Amino acid sequence: MDFSTLLGIVAAFGLMLMAIMSGSGIMVFVEPQSIMIVAGGTLGALLVHYPFGEVRRAFSVAQKTFFYKEVPPLQLIEQLTEFAGKARKEGLLSLQAMAKQVEDPFLVKGLQMAADGHEPEALEHMMVREIDYIRERHESGAEIFAALGTYAPAIGMVGTLIGLVQMLQSMDDPSTIGPAMAIALLTTFYGSVAANVIFLPMSGKLKTRSQHELLKKELIVEGMNSILAGENPRVMEQKLHAYLQPKDRQSVFQKKKKK
Repeated sequence: MDFSTLLGIVAAFGLMLMAIMSGSGIMVFVEPQSIMIVAGGTLGALLVHYPFGEVRRAFSVAQKTFFYKEVPPLQLIEQLTEFAGKARKEGLLSLQAMAKQVEDPFLVKGLQMAADGHEPEALEHMMVREIDYIRERHESGAEIFAALGTYAPAIGMVGTLIGLVQMLQSMDDPSTIGPAMAIALLTTFYGSVAANVIFLPMSGKLKTRSQHELLKKELIVEGMNSILAGENPRVMEQKLHAYLQPKDRQSVFQKKKKK
């Protein structure tokens, strides 16, 4: 569970609820017709823009904003240096057994291909191509939520215009002015909240998640290239540290010396 996402949503809605409750009851801000206009209109516009399959995949990818297992890059570097030492001592075939201890499917595939004797160029080509496909999928998911963040306020404005037209057509009946004005204002409110508290922040979080995940994938590709080249694990570790910020670089071999 990503507590930053949960905390952000709770804080944003909590503060809004506090402001609402301090001035009036919560039911004043509940208008089913406005909700239907914003929700239905936004979803409809999204389905016009994107195929249904892409929309469905985007909502499944959205789970990463709440549920994401973060593996520190330094931990991955330590794992790759261990594999490099194993391969130098016992040969590439030993990586087959090591793959059973790995959870990352991308790394497992690389280890299995190395153990099966694939050429370094073929292995790198396959892994880089998969990274490209992952990047495209992630960008598509983030783009869809960014589009939702664009459509929601726009549909809210459409609802506002609907409410204003209804209000102006019934100015002779004061009892109808209030409900029409409520629809006019609340549709804009719902659209703005949905865009700026949910959709646009989720798009940004997905982009950040994608950057972190792709960094680790590129790290794996560089590590597998070093393993297949038979490089010394210390040399490989120094190369992989280039992917980290200086403050995060810590040698696994220095740790062993301290122990």
